[in-house]
Amino acid sequence: MSKVAERKLVVGLDMGTSTIKAVVGELLDDGNVSIVGVGTHASKGMDKGGVNDLNLVVQSVQQAVNEMELMADCRVSSVFMSISGRHVQCQNENGMVPINNQEVTQEDVDNVIHAARSVPIAAERRLLHVLPQEFTIDVQEGIKNPIGMSGVRMEAEAHIITCADDMAKNLVKCVERCELNSDKLIFSALASSYAVLTDDEKELGVCVVDIGGGTMDIVIYTDGAIRHTAVIPVAGNQITSDIAKIFRTPISHAEEIKINYACALKDMVSMEENIEVPSVGGRPSRAMSRHTLAEVIEPRYQELFELVHDEIRGSGLQEQIAAGIVLTGGTAKMEGAVEFAEEIFQMPVRVGTPVGVKGLSEYVEDATFATAVGLLQYGKETVQSKSANAAKQTDGLWQRVQSWFKGEF
Repeated sequence: MSKVAERKLVVGLDMGTSTIKAVVGELLDDGNVSIVGVGTHASKGMDKGGVNDLNLVVQSVQQAVNEMELMADCRVSSVFMSISGRHVQCQNENGMVPINNQEVTQEDVDNVIHAARSVPIAAERRLLHVLPQEFTIDVQEGIKNPIGMSGVRMEAEAHIITCADDMAKNLVKCVERCELNSDKLIFSALASSYAVLTDDEKELGVCVVDIGGGTMDIVIYTDGAIRHTAVIPVAGNQITSDIAKIFRTPISHAEEIKINYACALKDMVSMEENIEVPSVGGRPSRAMSRHTLAEVIEPRYQELFELVHDEIRGSGLQEQIAAGIVLTGGTAKMEGAVEFAEEIFQMPVRVGTPVGVKGLSEYVEDATFATAVGLLQYGKETVQSKSANAAKQTDGLWQRVQSWFKGEF
């Protein structure tokens, strides 16, 4: 089998509450990433983004990774992982530093971001992301890229995302038991936004709502930068549970009914259309109207969307989301979800699927793969950034060697 080092592979592992998804992509010479393998497996031992049975999660991850490796004909050694859960928190901070030599260098940018991230964080929490929003040099505000500009003092505003350290350690332990290393933990909604958003939407103002099985993950962009992130610990599994309890059918069958027949708006379903509902304990199946099913599901979707609406209002950014809402994740795919969301939010809504995908695109052009593909995009940028920094260091060393030979050192 091919070695990772030979093929320049990057791997995304979406640790979802319902499904574990593993996607491997090959970094191309043109800077893009081409998907060469995909693996999925039902997620066992996960609840609302957290681990509640380590051994079951390890088995699920191993199955998904094995399937991915078989398709790609390779062995992988490390992964970029997603993380979610109500323990994920955000805050906006700023930092300030003097500018050396009166012209901003990359070192100045690194220093001011470090100043912004120096806010005290509790010992039980882990820093996930420090995402620069904009810079200010003296009296000039709203600068996106300050390198090369002149000034005396520079300030930076940054969005900081943290998580519970124990939760993160449990996820990392799962992949380590599969003999894999964790390159980095990435907040799920941030990863999804890498896969489904356009630059125009980020500039205009947009909210991504990743509705999975156990959590709804939210990220809000305005003026091209992230301003707010949040996790709501209620999502699609609640709908499955409602169907199972009300119609007295096993959870596995309730999930199939939800996927194949459910509709978020009862007015979109005919009264005459019937479906078969399996019973429990060997009892015979029963016929049920799809309209009745929709009557059960609609109130739950209304609750989910109103929880999201409350979070957006609480962020104070509702009026700045001109591009509207982008729904992604498995629960966003249900018939009638977009129409119902537009009623609740009173703004444009669309379902976000991965864009700009190369290689085995037919396997991942689906809202359920938004996080996994976004992890690949995030990983690609990280690898390219490391390569660029390594090249700069090599160039600097070579220049010093040349200077030494010339007697200039």
